[in-house]
Amino acid sequence: MGYLADDQLREMGFRSLGVNVKVSDKAAIYDPERVSIGDNTRIDDFCVIAGLVTIGSHVHITVFCNVEGGRAGVTIGEFATLAYGCHVIAQSDDYSGDTMTNSTVPARFKREQSEPVSIGRHSILGTNTVVLQGVTVGEGTSTGAMTLLIKDTEPWSIYVGSPGRRLKARSRELLKLERQMLDES
Repeated sequence: MGYLADDQLREMGFRSLGVNVKVSDKAAIYDPERVSIGDNTRIDDFCVIAGLVTIGSHVHITVFCNVEGGRAGVTIGEFATLAYGCHVIAQSDDYSGDTMTNSTVPARFKREQSEPVSIGRHSILGTNTVVLQGVTVGEGTSTGAMTLLIKDTEPWSIYVGSPGRRLKARSRELLKLERQMLDES
């Protein structure tokens, strides 16, 4: 995997760009002037980041992920992880058939839903998790593979299924490790 050089990243014109940011040369970032990326963050191959997106520090967005902020925006908190193939979508067409759909159709013929999405600190979305518009993923939430989140999650909980349902509480022991890591740096 090749990463863009620091000068290549700066030339892209991000809204803000932290230090030690790694973005694959195979990732696609549309409208970088609407994207903020925190320190020590990594975006892997074949990811698409588009629209209004704010990514915190120590975030890892693994291969084949799609983060679509649209107009409303997606915010990803510090230490969060999106495992392989996750989709986070803040804007969607109306699929009822009452309006037309897709990006080639003028807005006056469409009705889009656009609501912000927030992914809390220390959340980890399992492989192929989908988060739809308007959802707040609580701090420390983890999801099993192929979870569909259509409603807000409780902090420090584990979710599975489609639609996602709370399975049990998640340990907070990693917060001690975070403190230790930050104290040592």
